[in-house]
Amino acid sequence: MEVVIVEESKNKLIFDIKGETNTLTGALKKELWNDEHVKTSGYHIDHPLINVPRFIVETDGADPRKTVKSALKRLDKVAEKLKEQAKLLK
Repeated sequence: MEVVIVEESKNKLIFDIKGETNTLTGALKKELWNDEHVKTSGYHIDHPLINVPRFIVETDGADPRKTVKSALKRLDKVAEKLKEQAKLLK
């Protein structure tokens, strides 16, 4: 996975996530909506053959990079819980 910053300002961050699909981007979009500082969270893929999601995050003034990092940390915790529960299924 490679993250490429396309545009950045005080309350807006636009970035591409090369090597990822709708799975991570959909989860990240949904998790960002749980943050009280997020005004806009979404992504689009220009063409399915290129398959590079472009993500857009806008906040109410909070640092958008920190907001995305926090959301990714929360998703990591969820993934760890899921792994632990999957081990119990064996």
